[in-house]
Amino acid sequence: METQRVAVIIEDDKDIRDLLNAVLQQSGFLVYASPNGAEGVKAVREHNPAVVTLDLGLPDIDGFEVIRQLRLFSDAYIVMLTARAEELDTLMGLEAGADDYITKPFRPRELRARISAMLRRPRAGDEAADTAPQAAVPATAAAASAPGAMTAPASTAAATVAVVPAAEQLPEGRFEHNGLSLDFGTRTTEIDGTPVELTRTEFELLHAVLESGRRVRTKTDLVRRLRGDEYDAGGFISEADERTVEVHVGNVRRKLGEDSRSPRWLETVRGVGYRLAPPR
Repeated sequence: METQRVAVIIEDDKDIRDLLNAVLQQSGFLVYASPNGAEGVKAVREHNPAVVTLDLGLPDIDGFEVIRQLRLFSDAYIVMLTARAEELDTLMGLEAGADDYITKPFRPRELRARISAMLRRPRAGDEAADTAPQAAVPATAAAASAPGAMTAPASTAAATVAVVPAAEQLPEGRFEHNGLSLDFGTRTTEIDGTPVELTRTEFELLHAVLESGRRVRTKTDLVRRLRGDEYDAGGFISEADERTVEVHVGNVRRKLGEDSRSPRWLETVRGVGYRLAPPR
């Protein structure tokens, strides 16, 4: 029997809390609601949710501090709900460890869509993580269609080496590059054998770059990846969405201990996106 997914709401406004409760229950979640930060942190610790919705303007603990506390023990997807329109607040929340944000007033349909996209990215230990991602194969195919790439006859295509090499892919969805190893099956990352703790969004971005090799992943492409939409379905992607990717990549670099001026893993292509740094 499938275990019901759990969500925790941390919101001091009762009307919004009730609305979130209804939206999440309709989406199949078992929901626990907390009116302040201290109770919210306790609820997350007790119930180990897949998703947390968090109001930044809480009466007791600053919302950014709540995010930092949650990231000490939880890998839940954190969606900030805020009435603050300033970009700085959003960036501070993302840098603290949140995965996404929605500005109040929000549309329930948008919240459901954001959460649905997040849950298409499995947590460590989920059954979906037991197999290598479907996107791990197209690095070779994409390389063959890249500008300047050589094509081979169909009879020899299977033996053709990718023109744009990805990180070394080992069995069962594992990648290794310049001392960094990533295992999609266990959702773990290590540098020279030392574990690196990444949020699920950070892990997904790093995985996208590793599997693509020297092929550039644009910010727009990465936004779609995080939304669970690998193809251009015509959805609007704003500058704020792309800025969110920049912040997450910055968090990944910080946790890897990487210098963006001399990258070991994530190389910035100015004005475009990111690609894997050359082998060392």
